[in-house]
Amino acid sequence: MKLFCLFLLLAGSTAAFHLDTSPRREPPTLPSEALTTEATPTEAKSRFAMLDDVRLLANGLLQLGQSLREFVHKTKAQINDIFQKLNIFDRSFYQLSVVTSEIKEEEEELKKTTNILKVNNEEIRNLSMEINTKINTILQERTQLQSKVGSLEERLKGLSDSMIPADQLSEITTLKEVIEAQEKTITSLLKAVKEQHDQLDHQKIKIKNLEEKLSFNSFQQTIDKAIDSDHSATDMFEYLQINSTGTETRDIPADCSELFTRGETKSGVYAVKPNQSEPFYAYCEMSSDHGFTVIQQRVDSTVDFDQTWEMYQKGFGNLEQDFWLGLKKIHTISQLGNYILRIDVEDWKEEKHWAEYSFSLEGPSEDYTLHVSHLAGDLPDAMTNLTGSRFSTKDKNNDSGCSSDCTTRNCTGGWWQSACSETNLNGKYFSLRTKGRSVRRKGIQWRPGTGPSYYLKMSKISLRALTDSGN
Repeated sequence: MKLFCLFLLLAGSTAAFHLDTSPRREPPTLPSEALTTEATPTEAKSRFAMLDDVRLLANGLLQLGQSLREFVHKTKAQINDIFQKLNIFDRSFYQLSVVTSEIKEEEEELKKTTNILKVNNEEIRNLSMEINTKINTILQERTQLQSKVGSLEERLKGLSDSMIPADQLSEITTLKEVIEAQEKTITSLLKAVKEQHDQLDHQKIKIKNLEEKLSFNSFQQTIDKAIDSDHSATDMFEYLQINSTGTETRDIPADCSELFTRGETKSGVYAVKPNQSEPFYAYCEMSSDHGFTVIQQRVDSTVDFDQTWEMYQKGFGNLEQDFWLGLKKIHTISQLGNYILRIDVEDWKEEKHWAEYSFSLEGPSEDYTLHVSHLAGDLPDAMTNLTGSRFSTKDKNNDSGCSSDCTTRNCTGGWWQSACSETNLNGKYFSLRTKGRSVRRKGIQWRPGTGPSYYLKMSKISLRALTDSGN
């Protein structure tokens, strides 16, 4: 269309030229040779200029078409990726809905059982009060009988056996038998009352346990609803602002190891509350022997781990995929007692390795200084040389070794840096196809002092208490 417009402009220009040169008044007579030599260069120049414009326009249209095609392909791939993520979200939402329904049913059953037990407890208490009243009455009658018998014995002391009539002796003997029978009855009643009190105490303990379990289930259901209604990764790392004097907070486990000792066997996101801390969410991984509190996980490149000091203190990511729990929370867990740090990795050859260390972490005033000692595992030790190192991020460098003197060392992401160590599980996520050894060194890798480096596809760091039931 634009070419057609250019041709119309060219035709219009030519017509205008002819109209302008029409004789309105007699022009001066010039030789025919002069007219021929002046018209030809102008006309040729105009035609070449038009052809150049046409070529430029055609090239522009070709480039625009190519850009549009690339944009369409890119948009189509992004839409497909969005649909895949929406399908995953729908499946997760459905599964959480099913679990929530099951929890609601269990909660209703527990409520019914608790109500029944409360009614039984009330009946038992009323019976106990009636029995106590009867026992008090019997004790009063016993006291009166004893006083009567005592007065009779005093009267009989001064009399001889010959002076007491036979009917009085028979009456006295019968009275003594009645007293003995009443004493036996009182003893059996006291025994029955004691048994009733024991049963009542047992019922109270059962009711208390059921109420605590019901309270914990209700609180966990609230957590599930919060997770279900808000999948924002940032909110998942906020502390739960709950009144610490409430009964529900006393039932929150200190960490995943305590949750395991309570009998929980399903891995997932739970609320935990270490000492001197508000409750927060953590991912608990349950094995057959231990309960692990996962503090870091890397499976792909969806989360950028090159974060600031503030974010590494708070935590970031997605607790069910890639995340860092937060230095503040890791420190409060480590203060509960003796802990073992476990590291699980998988390289691009799909070979899995692990290592365990004794672990402790200092507080924010010491920039979360790390203390570890190697215990076991088939992964070569690359952490012991980091003992005594402070945590560093891109905006807070606590290690003078991360400088221009170490041109190949990994200084991306937050980690405990020491000397020119290249070990960093929080580095940039590079795929196996990434070219250049120096580039991959700035990614997730495990490099011991001697031996080969491991360029990693997956990493996971978790904590477990040394005193959990699996030891």
